[in-house]
Order: sequence, then C-alpha cells, then structure tokens
Amino acid sequence: MKIAVLSGAGMSAESGLKTFRDSNGLWEGHDVMEVASPQGFHKNPGLVLEFYNQRRKQLLQVQPNTAHVALAELEKQHEVTIITQNVDDLHERAGSTRVIHLHGELLKARSTYHEDTVKEWKKDIVLGDVCENGFQMRPHIVWFGEAVPMMETAIDFMDIADAVFIVGTSMQVYPAASLIQYAHARVPIYFIDPKPSIDATDRVKVFSEKATVGVPLAIEAFQKDFL
Repeated sequence: MKIAVLSGAGMSAESGLKTFRDSNGLWEGHDVMEVASPQGFHKNPGLVLEFYNQRRKQLLQVQPNTAHVALAELEKQHEVTIITQNVDDLHERAGSTRVIHLHGELLKARSTYHEDTVKEWKKDIVLGDVCENGFQMRPHIVWFGEAVPMMETAIDFMDIADAVFIVGTSMQVYPAASLIQYAHARVPIYFIDPKPSIDATDRVKVFSEKATVGVPLAIEAFQKDFL
C-alpha cells in the first residue's frame, strides 16, 4: 500500500531539536523575518548564517527517535513516502528512503546565484563561502516568501496515497497544510499530536500523544484496519 506521512516539528522534538518558534512568535529571540526571509538575509547575512549554523550544530548532536524508526520499519512492508516540513535529516538517518523536504534541508547549502547549485554541507556557512561562480552560499532552506519547489511532488503522491499519517504538526502552516486536500475522500487519516487540531470522524483517527507514543499506536490501528 502507498502511505503518505506528513511530519512536522513535533516529529523531531523528542530527539531534542528545538521547534524554533516560541509562543510569542520569536525564533531564538529573533523576529522570524530577520532570520528566515530573503529580506532578512539581504539586510544581515551574517546573522542569518549564524542562526542556521547553530541549528546545524544542534542537529548533528541528536539522533532519530523511536517514531522515526517505526516509520522506517513500516517501509519494509509498504511504500511509505515522508513529506516533511522539517529541515533535519532524522527520517533518513532512521532508514526512510523516500523523503520529500518541503522546506529544504539544513545539511545542504546552495548558491545565492543559482538555486540549483546545491551541495552537501555539515560545517558552518560563513561570509566568503562562495559557489563556482563566486556568489555567496546560503542555507538550502525555503524562507518565508519563497516558492516551495517540492510542493508539486508532494501533491502527486498525496493523490495516489491509500492512507495518510499526520505526525507532530498543527496543519496550520501553508502551503503544507493544504496537502490534505489532495488525498482522496475515501483515504483514512491517522492524526498524531499531543494537541490535535482536528476531531475524530469515521475517516480520521486521532491519537492525542507525542510522536514516540502515537506513531506505533497509529501503525497498529492502520494494520488492523487493513487486515
């Protein structure tokens, strides 16, 4: 069966990754537009690079959690595609082989001149790190106001999915939140989040749990539904 998994910040929180945004909307004390927009980068590229350098260092110190591993194990029996809003590589490290990163990847950098010039990048990005054409490198992250290039790929898989898992996301951030509209009306949804933003229905099963608890429960429910 084809399973689409939409994952958000709650998926990685139990690995120790901060979700960036506080209740007041600040990211590590910064207004989001200062550190996650083309305008912010143009105004103060050093600040933006350092913000993501710190995120990158943190990512390299954590490990996938049991929820990541459970989804990777599910891939042994079904065609599982992870569509994630997260910029970490924890799904891949857990063993998932089909991962669509809607918002980019923290362990990659790209040229400010040509967005298709993308490189694996685990060290700091500093002013003076340039591409072959001499243009500054930047985090391979989709900032606010930028297009989401993997959106069409995600939509294509949602359109053929037999089941959908939603893990650790409020489904309030667009355009990612709109993806659920592309799942066929008959397709069951398994929603895992400590504070679910939707109610259970005949089609939707809700697990009010953190990812490490809720994902195994949802997989068990899915397997019973399709015996």
